[in-house]
Amino acid sequence: MTQEINIRAAGFEDAAPIFSLIQSAADCLLPRSLGDLIQNIDRCLVARKEQLIVGTVSWQILPEIGRCSNPAVEIKSLVIRDSERGRGLGRRLVSAAIDRIAVFRPCEIIVLTFTPDFFARLGFKVTSKERLMHKLYMGCMNCTRFESPFTCPEVAMSLSMETDETKK
Repeated sequence: MTQEINIRAAGFEDAAPIFSLIQSAADCLLPRSLGDLIQNIDRCLVARKEQLIVGTVSWQILPEIGRCSNPAVEIKSLVIRDSERGRGLGRRLVSAAIDRIAVFRPCEIIVLTFTPDFFARLGFKVTSKERLMHKLYMGCMNCTRFESPFTCPEVAMSLSMETDETKK
């Protein structure tokens, strides 16, 4: 019998299991401190199978200087437990995150990823890292794996959220 996997908003009790899951994917995810996860738990979703967290995704609102004219949100820390990969859970988590993010009406959702084919199937398009300097400054400049964000093999991608209403 296959157990159902439920996706829900994360709670404080989920911070330590999320931390462990992210640590298990250290080869393809930037590390996050437990404190950062706790402070941003309201921007995390978890996928649970019985009492075990088998997947997570989070997002971050990217800053703008002055008038908010091109708001963007980054999807980050998407990780699925190895035993659950290839079953559509990543798609479900990202879709749920997009639904949560959409209520803020950003112009775009961005992601830096080692799996561009996965995000392309969800409608994301490859974009230039130079377009995302605010993201590079906030996160990538602190990365200890690569000499520069521009030598990092992660691919920058964007999903346009602009509608006639957001263009007004």
